[in-house]
Order: sequence, then structure tokens, then C-alpha cells
Amino acid sequence: MSAIELRGAPVAKEITEKLTAEMAALQARGVTPCLVSLQVGENDASRIYRNQQEKKAIAIGMTYRRVDLPAEASEADVADSIRALNCDPAVHGIILMTPLPKGMNLDAMQALIDPLKDVDGVTETNLGAVMTGRPGLYPSTALSAFELILSTGVDVKGKETVVIGRSAIVSKPVAMMLVNRRATITMCHTGTQAAGLLDYHVGRAEILVVATGQPNLVPGTWVKEGAIVIDVGINELPDGSLVGDVEYAAAAERAAYITPVPGGVGPLTVTMLLRNTIEAAKMQTG
Repeated sequence: MSAIELRGAPVAKEITEKLTAEMAALQARGVTPCLVSLQVGENDASRIYRNQQEKKAIAIGMTYRRVDLPAEASEADVADSIRALNCDPAVHGIILMTPLPKGMNLDAMQALIDPLKDVDGVTETNLGAVMTGRPGLYPSTALSAFELILSTGVDVKGKETVVIGRSAIVSKPVAMMLVNRRATITMCHTGTQAAGLLDYHVGRAEILVVATGQPNLVPGTWVKEGAIVIDVGINELPDGSLVGDVEYAAAAERAAYITPVPGGVGPLTVTMLLRNTIEAAKMQTG
């Protein structure tokens, strides 16, 4: 078996076409969604991600603004900026870029974002919406992984699904999205690995989602024949090459579908951020 690659770009293109139509409908009634990214200090990865956000936002007619604070800014400075954006009726979406400078409390800063403008889905209100299946602004990376699974056309109901990782904005939300579609979920983490049971769980997974940030954590030979493999990780090796959390070549020989790294989940993440911004604008303007 040779797996079908699940590339994010074609799915992003299809969704972007729908977003363009939604933008036109909003603009026809005088609403232009606006996304603001707030950056504290300098970070190369964040700069690249913001450039991608801006390019795609402008392409569909969305307003994009940057707010930049120096690395020496205090938490009070960041809090004041977030509160000002919360109160600005022209701003519909806010994303706080990470990482923040050392010593700054990320959870506390994210908690200040108005949940109606929290387009990266990091506030407790929106994470709670994922948990209960209520409408909300779900985390963009988790949404990307979920959309790629749905793009296969495979009915996830009852499928043995293993999610490796326990992050609050990727692993847990995507697990809950799949639970809400009646998938059968097992979550694995360092405790599973320490118990020597990771290979067992991977080997029975019809759907496997891995988001750990550990290069080639999952040997491809562990993957079940015919599985859907969603590799959220992107890791740089000493030689400069990029790999995921799953050993790609061997996994691709066994899986039915697999995301490449890079080119899988990543290209879809900005699109999900823009979709959330449009949804936020709808919620705020009626």
C-alpha cells in the first residue's frame, strides 16, 4: 500500500473560495472583518507566520493590522493593548503571537482576550465550547487537523482513533472534535510512552493524530495498515531538514492517507484563522 498524501493547500484553496464569498456578503452590508496580530518582541517564526496571515487576509479582502510591542514591555503594557483591541469595534479578531518574552505569563495574557475576538481559540470559553460541542472559535491548528481528516471522506464514527500529545490547543481539542463525531478516542502521552504501551496503541489506530514536537517519535512500522495519519509536528534536524513526529517513509507504505511534513497541516492553519475571523465578525455584527 502507498498512502495518499493529505496536503493542506488544496483543502485551504477550497475553503478560501467559500471565505471569499462570505467576505463579499459581509462587505455588502458594510462589514469588513479585521484581524489584528499582537507581537511582543522579535521572533523569526512569528514574523513568517504573520506575513502568511497578512498575505492571505488581504487576498480575500480582509483588513489586517499589526500591533508591535518591544521585548521589554511589561505584562501591564500587553494587557492594556489587549483591552484596547477588545474595545475597538473595528477589530473582529485578535491573535497574540507566541512565544512571549521570558517571564511573561502567557495564560494570563491570553485570558484577557475577549472570547468573541479570540480567533486562535485559546480562551477557556472557546476551549470549553470544543469540549461540549457548542459553536465557538476553535483552535486553528486543531481545526486544520480535523478538516484534513474530514477531507478523506471517511466516516469517523466508531473509528479507533489515537491522539498522541496532550496540549490544550491541539491534541485535546482535536480529540474532542472527533469525540463529537462519535469516534472512539484514546489519548497517549509521556505516561503511555513510559509504560511501554505507545506501540500497542498506535498499532490499533484507524486514525492517528500526532502532535508532540518530537522528531520521528512514531516509527512508521507501528502504523496500522490502511490508517489515516495526521502528523502535526514539524521539527528541524541538525542537518537543517524538516521532519514530523511520525517516520514518514515507512508510515506512507502502510497508511491509506498521510500528511507530509512540511505541506500537510501547516498550510491550512492560516485559512482556519481567517475562517474564525469571519465567524467572529458575524457574531459581533449580527
